[in-house]
Amino acid sequence: VQVVDSGGGMVQTGESLRLSCAASGDISNEDIMGWHRQAPGKEREWVADISGGATTVYADSVKGRFTISRDNAKNTAYLQMDHLRPEDSAVYYCHRRPFWAPRGREGYWGQGTQVTVSS
Repeated sequence: VQVVDSGGGMVQTGESLRLSCAASGDISNEDIMGWHRQAPGKEREWVADISGGATTVYADSVKGRFTISRDNAKNTAYLQMDHLRPEDSAVYYCHRRPFWAPRGREGYWGQGTQVTVSS
């Protein structure tokens, strides 16, 4: 299984970015797809999840500003990030895991994509 995330970049406060996470190989539409992020000097933190049935869950810090979605036909998940803030700056990682696996465990990680928000 290969997971490739992309779409990061440098933006100003209040602007938007859309991250993509493309998976290939032995995968299932029942897999949960999620995004995590890690800022310099901080632990990796969970951002959002989407189930195979498109149920979504968000961290409080991004609720109302970020939207996670998926296109099972393309084996791809997206993270639409609006109203970005400097504190959203981090390397964002896609994670695809079996529906039975705990968050952050099992499954496969993307290589990470850098998001930088300037004030």
